[in-house]
Amino acid sequence: MKKIVLTYLLMVPYMMLAQAHDLLEEMDTISVTNDYDVAAFKSLKIINFETTKMVPKKRLFFVVSHRFGSVKPGIQEFFGLDQSLTRLNFIYGITDNINLGVSRSSFEKTYESSLKLRLLRQRGNGSPFSIVSFNTVLLNGALEEHNFPGLSFEHRLSYAAQVLISRKINQRWSLEVIPTFLHDNLVSLQEQENSQYALGLGGRYKISKRLALNADYGIHLNRTANSPFKNPLSVGVDIETGGHVFQLHFTNAQPMNVNTFLNQATGDWGDADIYFGFNLLRIF
Repeated sequence: MKKIVLTYLLMVPYMMLAQAHDLLEEMDTISVTNDYDVAAFKSLKIINFETTKMVPKKRLFFVVSHRFGSVKPGIQEFFGLDQSLTRLNFIYGITDNINLGVSRSSFEKTYESSLKLRLLRQRGNGSPFSIVSFNTVLLNGALEEHNFPGLSFEHRLSYAAQVLISRKINQRWSLEVIPTFLHDNLVSLQEQENSQYALGLGGRYKISKRLALNADYGIHLNRTANSPFKNPLSVGVDIETGGHVFQLHFTNAQPMNVNTFLNQATGDWGDADIYFGFNLLRIF
């Protein structure tokens, strides 16, 4: 098992060979082939949750994500800017329907490998929805044996499987539902089950050609009653500029991987304990 996971985590970089590409050409060129509708979302992320957008064949997307500290301490911590987490994520299009990704997050020194598969695509005279499968393996690099006696490689691993179901309702509105299964081989709370279930909800409202409002929310369905963690709620804005797509947002979840933002969101919107952050997308 260890060799298989390590091979999966390391295989993606060798596939990342693509020519430079202008982002706006990718974002603004609308090709309705075989009566398919245009994409429900312009970016790979709503905010925390994945969208049904796919990386095209032989293209490489690079996403830089930051989550600063809580804004609650105010000027003392410069509204969170003195503390931050970073995630670097590369996604390569093997085909238009198969994407492989690899990332590294500073939260718990987390390494991730992902597989994204398009199963169904919305079209005017066919399916009313787009359906995509997103699967990920996480490796926690921060665990220390002196803190966890008997720690083994398997304890560092977590898994998640999601079904992304989206619909572009009209030129302004897009919605998505995300049934989620996640499994942590090592849980932080003794009462918490290793296998967990969640439901993600997200949407996008297009304001103008280059501006849109986004929001997503995750409902953890079997969180233990004594858990200090919250359901992740995020709101933000997409800004398309020359060569980049900026996603600026506020969220109560500082971690950025599926298992971590669903399991370890500590902020509280009612107490102004939230985090400012951004996702920056670049296409090569």
